[in-house]
Parts: sequence; structure tokens; C-alpha cells
Amino acid sequence: MLNYWFERGVQKLRERRGSAAPMEMVQGAILIALAVAIGIIFKSEITEFVNNTFKDLNG
Repeated sequence: MLNYWFERGVQKLRERRGSAAPMEMVQGAILIALAVAIGIIFKSEITEFVNNTFKDLNG
């Protein structure tokens, strides 16, 4: 009887895991696309910040 409930619980976990993985991939792709878009939009500001930071560190 205990084995039956264990197997049923494992089966339910597998079902939930299988349905959640594609949504997590979509969320990851959206976050990556957002980061790339922000990087493209603020490219000159980011480049200026990095250059000023290294210039201050070196001199």
C-alpha cells in the first residue's frame, strides 16, 4: 500500500516538472532578450562607463 502512494507521488511530481520546464525556458529567453536589448540601447553609455572606470583604475 505504501509503495502505491509513493509511486503515485513520484508520477505527480514528474507531471508537474514536465509542464513547468517549457515555461521556465520561455521566461529565460525573455530575460536574455531584454538584457540584449538594454545593452544595445545603452551601448555608448556602457562603453563610456567602462572606459572611465579603467582609466581611473590605471591612472
